[in-house]
Amino acid sequence: MGDFVLNVNGSDVRVNASREETLLSVLRNRLNLTGTKYGCGEGQCGACTVLLEGKATRSCLVPIGSAANSKILTVEGLERDGILSPVQQAFLAQGAFQCGYCTSGMVVRATSLLRENHNPSEEQIVEALEGNICRCGTYPRIVEAVKLAARLQSKGAGR
Repeated sequence: MGDFVLNVNGSDVRVNASREETLLSVLRNRLNLTGTKYGCGEGQCGACTVLLEGKATRSCLVPIGSAANSKILTVEGLERDGILSPVQQAFLAQGAFQCGYCTSGMVVRATSLLRENHNPSEEQIVEALEGNICRCGTYPRIVEAVKLAARLQSKGAGR
């Protein structure tokens, strides 16, 4: 066990955990940030995606010891002062979820994509989200939501 400092959603937090405990476990079980979901535990489904130093990362694969002193952004951190991010707004507007289990990972991955590419093509959206699994099959609405989010961002909506 050891003390680790993380910057989660803009705030420094100290956690006491085993170096091998996953970032996902720390976020959910120690920091009560349950938007990040446990799916497969093997980095294959994308439900646990967070931004680690700005990069979309499967938190189920990251030992807390490797994440120490890093900036971590979860789905909860995308909203600012009660205003949803453009990606969150677009997912709601397009009804881009059914059961909602994959949604936070999809939203975080889409956020990462739109930070890298402000106007992605449909093919680029599909490619970027390829590793995030939606068991309900709402992929067409998810793709439309990412397109809408790109338009909202270009208009300055949300932030």
